[in-house]
Amino acid sequence: MEAIGSQSLLYFSSNICKPKLHVPLGNLRIKNNARRLEVVCYDMLAPRKFMRKKKKEEIFANPADELKQKSWRKMMKEIEMSGSAVESLRKQKNKVEVLPKELVLGTLVRFKQLKKWDIVSEILEWLRTQHWWRFSEMDFLMLITAYGKLASFDKAERLMKYMNKSGFAPSVISHTALMEAYGRAKQYTKAESIFRRMQSDGPSPSPLTYQIILKTFVEGDKYMEAKAVFESLLKEERPPFKPDQKMFHMMIYMYKKAGNYQKAHKLFSEMAVRGIPQSTVTFNSLMSFETDYKEVSNIYDLMQQSGARPDVVSYSLLIRAYGKARRESEALAVFEEMLDAGVMPTRKAYNILLDAFAISGMVDEARTVFKRMRRNRCEPDLYSYTTMVSAYVNACDMNGAEKFFRQLKDDGFKPNVVVYGTLMKGYAQQNNLEKVVRVYERMQAQGVSPNATIYTTLMDAHGKNLDFGSAVAWYKEMVEKRIEPDKKAKNILLSLAQMPEEKLEANQLVGVEASCEQLELLGGEVNATDDNLEKEDGKEIKSDSHEINADSYYNEEEDDYHDDDDVDEDDFGLVSFKDRKELALTS
Repeated sequence: MEAIGSQSLLYFSSNICKPKLHVPLGNLRIKNNARRLEVVCYDMLAPRKFMRKKKKEEIFANPADELKQKSWRKMMKEIEMSGSAVESLRKQKNKVEVLPKELVLGTLVRFKQLKKWDIVSEILEWLRTQHWWRFSEMDFLMLITAYGKLASFDKAERLMKYMNKSGFAPSVISHTALMEAYGRAKQYTKAESIFRRMQSDGPSPSPLTYQIILKTFVEGDKYMEAKAVFESLLKEERPPFKPDQKMFHMMIYMYKKAGNYQKAHKLFSEMAVRGIPQSTVTFNSLMSFETDYKEVSNIYDLMQQSGARPDVVSYSLLIRAYGKARRESEALAVFEEMLDAGVMPTRKAYNILLDAFAISGMVDEARTVFKRMRRNRCEPDLYSYTTMVSAYVNACDMNGAEKFFRQLKDDGFKPNVVVYGTLMKGYAQQNNLEKVVRVYERMQAQGVSPNATIYTTLMDAHGKNLDFGSAVAWYKEMVEKRIEPDKKAKNILLSLAQMPEEKLEANQLVGVEASCEQLELLGGEVNATDDNLEKEDGKEIKSDSHEINADSYYNEEEDDYHDDDDVDEDDFGLVSFKDRKELALTS
């Protein structure tokens, strides 16, 4: 892909519809249809050299060292497979009288690096019961830290009391861990109490303490408290330390979460003024705010100009922006550029590209991406399969959708409500009411509970056949099952009501007060205002100006870029992709 003007390689001008790809003509085929002229590359997403599995050559000090290393790795694999460490350690202990200290410490450090805090706590709890192991203050601090990461505030409290009784001096590490345990358990008031006590009585909070309390406040939507803590570090004449990069990242994320993009950008600019390095995570945070692909591309361009190296999240955000704008060629070009840059794509990155083609019903391209996932040692998940089903649905190929639905089950996945909803959406688009209901019955037979989207699709399918009675029945069933009807379901019911009796019943169901005109037609008592229904030139109009159809029921849920990883790690990804509960299906 060639550069355009002075912009970066991945910047596309608004005057250019498609990027220029240098691909040998022998590798291309042309698809010409009524909608567009498409060029599909046979070797798209071809594996790069860095993606090929290479056997690492290991060097050991001596044969004894080789035996020891291989034995330890075997034990680590056993622990990861079983999910429990104690049994494997006991087996090792039976072979020798006392486990080597370096083996125990190496195991603890490795699982700490992997952030498997449940295994870390399990090992330490076991070591407390072993007479041959001297449980030191550092062991206590690591154990209480693990409790903090696991949100086990009750265990952290008990351990803190035991440490105090045993004569250990109050530590900023133990207090921070207890504060984090409260925060992760959503005990925000108790977490704040620990922090205020540390400020007044000690031990003095560390930068990590401030990072965690800011994260706790933002998670609990306590924005004013977070702002006050952050600004205290900025405005104090002699603060204990200056806000670091991670604190700025958390505040930028807070303003994004609160919908105040102007302040987020202002804080981004202030980082440069104060000499705080703007990393890839910083630019990723800004990119996650934007929905317009041009704005995302501009921020990506700034990232390159600053010298920050894009990571897989950066590329994924740009691919997603192009995909949502139905600029599939640009999305593919960015993915190819990511591969050329030596960045290993994740499953989520593949799914985003897959979704870009699925939205437009480009089945051939979506299948190519799906196959490349497996060839590149990235196994598709349920989201990948569901996206493929939606590709067929958006291409109006229900036979293909049903075939891939069967493949999903054959490959060992259990269809969820989103998969069934995708099939129902496809049949609803074809106005095939019988098959919509049949898919619903299949879903119930498999024990999958319907959600509001399923009921809305059923109502709309009946609505296309002007069946007000059936739509009312589905609406009532949804309410009886304590599923909150969304705005679209209410609008469908109101739009289907034609006769005065139907309008009154629809208004009563959705909680809208009847108009004077409706009550007079029914001979009822006039006790409502004329403002209940919007009117224009004496004619009733819908309160929702959007067209009501099955497609609109699958709007994409807002992505939550809040990171659940540890705040003290280098990969503090404020814009990591959280797994969605429902697949976004738009057409």
